[in-house]
Amino acid sequence: MYDHRKLGRELGLFDSDPLIGAGLPYWLPAGAAIRQAIERYIVDVERRAGYQQVYSPVLGKRELYEISGHWAKYSEDMYPPMDVGGEQVVLRPSLCPHHALMFRSRAHSYRELPLRMSELGGMYRSELSGVLGGLTRVRAIQLNDGHIFCSLDQVAEEAGAALGLINQAYRDLGISASRYLLSLPAEDAKFGDPDSKYVGDAESWERAAGLLRDVLDGAGIPYEEAPGEAAFYGPKIDIQVEDSAGRESSLSTIQVDFHQPAAFGLEYMGADGNKHRPVMVHRAIVGSIERAVAQLIEVHGGAFPSWLAPVQLVVLPISDKEEEAAAKVLRQAIDLGLRAEIAYAEEGSLGARIRENRLVPHLAVVGAREAAAGEIAIRDRNGSQHPAAPAPAVLRDLAASADPLRR
Repeated sequence: MYDHRKLGRELGLFDSDPLIGAGLPYWLPAGAAIRQAIERYIVDVERRAGYQQVYSPVLGKRELYEISGHWAKYSEDMYPPMDVGGEQVVLRPSLCPHHALMFRSRAHSYRELPLRMSELGGMYRSELSGVLGGLTRVRAIQLNDGHIFCSLDQVAEEAGAALGLINQAYRDLGISASRYLLSLPAEDAKFGDPDSKYVGDAESWERAAGLLRDVLDGAGIPYEEAPGEAAFYGPKIDIQVEDSAGRESSLSTIQVDFHQPAAFGLEYMGADGNKHRPVMVHRAIVGSIERAVAQLIEVHGGAFPSWLAPVQLVVLPISDKEEEAAAKVLRQAIDLGLRAEIAYAEEGSLGARIRENRLVPHLAVVGAREAAAGEIAIRDRNGSQHPAAPAPAVLRDLAASADPLRR
């Protein structure tokens, strides 16, 4: 595996600056293209799975996090409050309290459940400078977050479906989980104690852990129990990945939460005409975009799958005489949604330009014969060469193959 911190900078994907601050990397155009491809993919996958996309503010009143339990149990990882207009406002450490309030803002019937809500949203955590590194540990996080509000008898199915989406995303991204963990409270945990690390009661925790065990067992996935690694509001499934140095981190999670629905007074009208409390299933398909991209850099070494590659196609006119034809091919490619560029003849010999663009999935060679016929000859990154063919048809095929959900 490659070190994403070194390779990511060499490839011009991201960087940082002391004037912006530690743990606050910025995305350069090539890295932004990868990030946008992942975000589009996630939105499409979630839409097909019945999720509704939302947006929420990155700020919230301190009172919001007091109700959710974050202020009492998680404030060491939060930024200090800011005084704004006589109120204390906090950069959010997670999105779930906002989504809980969105659910509460409207009356709901049992017929609407499960209600699946998702957001690609920013959150902020006051990480110590000693643990910051590249994209894997940052202070400003773009999270692929989602919350499912459902009845108790729907929890296992919804959590199982979320696990299926995670596994699908890993296949499409070309990454592998190193381990699956069932993160539980500490073995000596005390519930209902103000000094305890956890909120809620022992019965709710046991029920939530049992549901997640059923999900993992039903999927036939080997897992390890990890006492002490649960969130403060509930147990979770943590899907681990490994970096180039052999260090593990959680990329994706599924959590069952009985606490926040109770804390925020969430309700829905049941089939019996009475009010019932939903269960909240938290899930992150690819977790933070930053950590996902770090993993992708290390796994693929810059040779990203076509749908993720910052540049999917480079057009190579053999000489300056073919530049007009190459520009036409470029425009056709861009109109089809491909991320494409031209490597002009003045940049070097054909061989030199091919070597310079060795990480690009596809190269389109345009010589005198191809220019006259409106054709291109494709060279793939793996060394395969294809005979010249009409440019529009070839480009349509490339665009279709670059869609991860159509392959």
